[in-house]
Amino acid sequence: MAAPAIAVESLISGVRLSSVGPGEVTGTDVIHEPSNMDLAMKLHYIRAIYYFRSSSVEGLTIFTIKECTFRWFNLYPHTCGRFRRSESGRPFIKCNDCGARFIEARCSKTLENWLEMEGCSLYHKLLVSNDVLGPELGFSPPILIQVTIFKCGGMALSFSWAHVLGDAFSLSKFLNLLSQIMAGHQPPNSPLPKPETKVSKSNNSSLLAVELRSVKRVEPVGDHWITANNCKMENYSFQITDQQLEVLSSKLFQTAQITPFESLSALFWQCLASITEGSEPKTVTICRKDSDNREKETLISNNPIINTVQVDFSVAEADPKELAALIMEQKVDEKSKIEALVQQDEGLTDLIMYGANLTFVDLEEADLYGLELKKEKPVFVNYTIDGVGDEGLILVMKGLRNVSDGSNGGEGRTVTVVLPKNQILKLKEKLQKEWSIA
Repeated sequence: MAAPAIAVESLISGVRLSSVGPGEVTGTDVIHEPSNMDLAMKLHYIRAIYYFRSSSVEGLTIFTIKECTFRWFNLYPHTCGRFRRSESGRPFIKCNDCGARFIEARCSKTLENWLEMEGCSLYHKLLVSNDVLGPELGFSPPILIQVTIFKCGGMALSFSWAHVLGDAFSLSKFLNLLSQIMAGHQPPNSPLPKPETKVSKSNNSSLLAVELRSVKRVEPVGDHWITANNCKMENYSFQITDQQLEVLSSKLFQTAQITPFESLSALFWQCLASITEGSEPKTVTICRKDSDNREKETLISNNPIINTVQVDFSVAEADPKELAALIMEQKVDEKSKIEALVQQDEGLTDLIMYGANLTFVDLEEADLYGLELKKEKPVFVNYTIDGVGDEGLILVMKGLRNVSDGSNGGEGRTVTVVLPKNQILKLKEKLQKEWSIA
């Protein structure tokens, strides 16, 4: 088993490390206080990779990219700060301009060759840092950037993002600001997010913990912000074409009222129920963008809608339309309870949300293809999340674009799953056999 691992690692070479940060001094004693929802997500990490063809990066140097990041981080200096703890133990960020880690590397494959392999987590992890915050919390950067140049001249631009900074919608918005700066435009200055209003302590935190379905308490992690799994977790990306979506819609749902996210969530939920040994996943968590309450300014934060759906029947034998309808309509929002629990425990509670139940994340509204280089969109964007609990995670986002035709439109959907290793192989076999999804 050692030989394949060596072969995989040998695909990447010439690794160089440096740091980038704000181009202007932030000031003394400037702090950022993460919200209760931010701290609830502190054990999770978003890993995003943007793939660009050679024409998009021709003439673009590492120096140019770094120079743009200096102005980029001026807008949000807390993203280059370091975590500290208050007297109560609640974490906050000291905006001390320590910077983000910057990684340069080269790949022996062409972009097209790489994208043929990209679905496997073994390859994905070579292009994006897997670092976490801690155990020396005060020295850990919350952002790591990696630039990987392919044999053909194409490039992968990747970001490791501590979820405590903000959700995937915030990350994509933040990255799109970099695109504006690289195009020669200067976005308006953005103030630091204001500390949220404190939540009342009148509720009993232990009662809240019992009632909450969408999150799970874990053993205290101290200053090393990651939790251990009971099984080996891996990720894999499925590419679903528009034609396959149409077939799913016509065969399973017979209605245009059900969105691709809901139809794919229902399909994957049912498939996982049919292959899972032991009890089926009868409670799932649905995470979506909160379009109504999201700040209209350019602030970054964690501001999701977190719903749970629970059934008392066999998911494997259910009508997929019924599962999709439940995902769409019958929901219990738990965000305010999660915030109250974190507030009452002074931010010291260690929770996981992704994977506490089988979790579906709707990224269809995220502008993942808004990060452009030389006015060209990436040919492919993939997000995944680390720190996922044993029940697993499924992200649905806009899909793979054609590498050769240069079109700007999305094509189908990418469904990235983070599941126990033994479930991924079974899931692949079932989707291939029944729906020709590979």
